Amino acid sequence: MTELDRRSFLGRGLATTGGVLASGIAIETLTAHASWASAGRPAGDPGETGYGPLRRMPARNTGEEFLALPAGFSYVVLGRSGTLMTDGVATPIAHDGMAAFPGTRRHTVRLIRNHEVRTTPGSPVGRVHVEGSRRYDELGVGGTTTLEIDLRSGEVLRDFVSLNGTIVNCAGGRMLHERGWLTCEETTAGPAQGWQRKHGYIFEVPLNGPRPGTPAPSLPLTAMGRFSHEAVAVDPRTGYVYETEDESGRADGFYRFRPRDPRDLAAGGVLEMLKIRGVDGYDCREGQTMGARLPVEWVRIDDPDPDLENGATPCTLQGLAKGGAKFNRLEGCWYGDGSVFFNSTSGGDAKNGDPPNADGYLEGYGQVWQYVPGRRDGGTLVLVYESPGRKELDSPDNLTFTPRGGIVLCEDDAGSADADPHPLAPGLVNVNRLIGLDPRRGQPFEFAVNVADDCEFAGACFSPDGSVLFVNNFGDAVSLDPPGRTFAIRGPWHRGPL
Repeated sequence: MTELDRRSFLGRGLATTGGVLASGIAIETLTAHASWASAGRPAGDPGETGYGPLRRMPARNTGEEFLALPAGFSYVVLGRSGTLMTDGVATPIAHDGMAAFPGTRRHTVRLIRNHEVRTTPGSPVGRVHVEGSRRYDELGVGGTTTLEIDLRSGEVLRDFVSLNGTIVNCAGGRMLHERGWLTCEETTAGPAQGWQRKHGYIFEVPLNGPRPGTPAPSLPLTAMGRFSHEAVAVDPRTGYVYETEDESGRADGFYRFRPRDPRDLAAGGVLEMLKIRGVDGYDCREGQTMGARLPVEWVRIDDPDPDLENGATPCTLQGLAKGGAKFNRLEGCWYGDGSVFFNSTSGGDAKNGDPPNADGYLEGYGQVWQYVPGRRDGGTLVLVYESPGRKELDSPDNLTFTPRGGIVLCEDDAGSADADPHPLAPGLVNVNRLIGLDPRRGQPFEFAVNVADDCEFAGACFSPDGSVLFVNNFGDAVSLDPPGRTFAIRGPWHRGPL
């Protein structure tokens, strides 16, 4: 582990200055966050942060231009929607959250990839489906695929369906001790919407076990909550699972699941929502100060698997009724450097011009939060970055903490009312990027631009050796046009903060 790996986002400097938030909570702002406070402002020298200017470049294995990257970087295209996989199934649509694990052979990596398919019940279009396998819902259209890749050549050695029978598999997170992937359903749909079973759950995809033609059994982890899940992150010290919620149009919560047995999540546990200590309904969506340390407590969700079809109170409203904190569209979530980092896609004071949502809230350009678990208390919440405008960062979705101490944010800004062309993609109105956050300077910077279409980036993750960044071009959620794609990006990472 390098010195940069050991550095904490909260550990660089201890001098403090006092302050009081509008809510009346006393805070202290660390000089460690002085650099974050200037994030979003142009650097004095364009080469001062990041990896330098970007240029459009073709994929090494197809010759087609999909990405703009810094000089010295290159990429290949893997797992395009519609191409036949090892198990004889066509690669599904809607490539979303993903994680990389050591492969079964030397110089290989295993990717587990979500598919946020949003077609109708039982639709064959882009479906994740293996006939005769054990499925939670026979009409389920979503799930996961697994790819084994040779890191040296970029060749896909085999790929196959590893979970099916679920729906709207958005993101997820690594299981404890790297045993596999937790995949999340971003919906609470059920029989009333035409499905055979209730949805809105987390499912396990073991690293070992699924193989071509034999996906993992899809069994919901009901104690972890039924709500519109986005992503999860596991604290390896405690086994606690932190969960984000992405339900557009209203306030969302940040959750913690304390399992009875961290190695057996199906054995149950306690689901809780984050609350700012001493303040009911604290609104994290706007009016926040970067670097402020907010003390946290947790309130219990009494009914984690509510029977929504018969009027039971949703998990979100249970938590908010007990004073839980309000966020706007929580998405990416990743454990790194002793903390959990997560995105609020539409939080922040700078507004993107979209109409108010159903909750009357004007959506912002996005926030990046850090939750620091406490040893003797509920922990601490810190806003490490808030976007001041579209050009700096617009709608951060999936997130990953890099091997060298930085953060990669996947943009999903196709809905912004104030979007305008990017110089590297002049034919597109809505342009999505990979944005890096430099822990040394607190500056956001462009690392990649999707120059092919207006689809979001998703699923960013590094190979275990840190040499390759894998990321998805989502494609479309209901059709093969445009197709989802997975990219493998290689280059001189040592030149910059990622």
